[in-house]
Amino acid sequence: MTATTVNDTTVTDSTANATAANATAGAGLDQRTVELDRAFVFHSWSAQGALNPLVIAGGLGSRVWDNAGRSYLDFSSQLVNVNIGHQHPAVVKAIIDEVGTLATVAPSTANLARGEAAKRIVGRAPERFNKVFFTNGGADAIENAIRMARLHTGRDKVLSTYRSYHGNTGSAIVATGDWRRIPNEFARGHVHFFGPYLYRSEFWATSPEQECERALRHLERMIQSEGPTSIAAVLIESIPGTAGVLVPPPGYLAGVRALCDRYGILLILDEVMAGFGRTGRWFAFEGYDVVPDLITFAKGVNSGYVPTGGVIISDSIAHTFDTSVFPGGLTYSGHPLAMASIVAALDAMEDEGIVENAARIGRDVLAPGLAELQAKHPVIGEVRGEGVFWALELVADRETREPLNGAVMGRIKAELLGRGLLPFLADNRIHVVPPCVVTDDEVAEALAVYDEVLGLDLLN
Repeated sequence: MTATTVNDTTVTDSTANATAANATAGAGLDQRTVELDRAFVFHSWSAQGALNPLVIAGGLGSRVWDNAGRSYLDFSSQLVNVNIGHQHPAVVKAIIDEVGTLATVAPSTANLARGEAAKRIVGRAPERFNKVFFTNGGADAIENAIRMARLHTGRDKVLSTYRSYHGNTGSAIVATGDWRRIPNEFARGHVHFFGPYLYRSEFWATSPEQECERALRHLERMIQSEGPTSIAAVLIESIPGTAGVLVPPPGYLAGVRALCDRYGILLILDEVMAGFGRTGRWFAFEGYDVVPDLITFAKGVNSGYVPTGGVIISDSIAHTFDTSVFPGGLTYSGHPLAMASIVAALDAMEDEGIVENAARIGRDVLAPGLAELQAKHPVIGEVRGEGVFWALELVADRETREPLNGAVMGRIKAELLGRGLLPFLADNRIHVVPPCVVTDDEVAEALAVYDEVLGLDLLN
């Protein structure tokens, strides 16, 4: 028997053969996984015929892997939701324990896990927010926030921005502003406006101050033109995520709040993607001197370990339904497995300083590291973000700001994956969105991969 030393570990022929056999077996399992997927699974937002999905069989912290052992550093957080990282032991244990206690329960009952989850969420909300309506995800949360706003005000219209994504159900998809809305416009009473986006300003602005002032003037004219007494709510993402991590200019969210107050309109802030640590704060809006009337959440509240979401309701709106029936509900509202995962996730995030880690990583590691990439690579037109919520806007020409086309973005994605980095790409952007538990070394590893790939001749 021969022996070889690899990374200070002695590997014999027998162990090498066993490793090779395991890899071969894993590759076969990956192939079987893809075969089953392509035979029976219908994927979202996709033409089905050309799909070749990546196999993910396991994960831990900021990494995932397939059955054959190929590992990826997850800088997508899957769909920007695995804030606490993969397979956090406290959250996994809480789910297992709850399965052994009570696997499901009707929403009309009182359940300890549900009460504890609501208490913790309310404890992170602003004053005068004391009720949580639980849903199965972010889209359901948007649906019910809109319903509450309409019933509370007696008005119908909802204003939201063109650069937004709010979910794939009836009102949520019509409130969405991007292309996915257009084939799905079946809900009533939705009006869209432009939010601030200085890099591609709709208002010919040349400074954040101008962008803020002109965007607010545009919104006010939309309110006046639509008729203020017909508008129930303005619905916006605190920081639009899928649309490009569009950090609002100073004063904008506070200005939207002031307009809503002036015209008697409710403000719904969508924190589904930006909430629970993603920006280095428990809620993204905490950095912008604004308090909404309704807050929607999902994703980061339990990192998606069990589907859940909800609406955090201000007291004035909650009291509307003290004597009037709220005409909404879900069979799995406040599902005990989801509630247990929320309790464990929020407790672990507090005990382990996970939100603080996201803030530090953003401030001290990602911000300077991404700025260095921008200085080095002309293909990066703009870097923007905070916490572990960033976007690199890629352009063919910095002067004209022409976006990179889909073919080039496809090549970039393939090169990133080939180097063991799982990215989140949207349009002409790389969204840099690792879990909130990401380490300095992991960020350095990812930055090196971005640097190498963006230095390739991919434009031709």
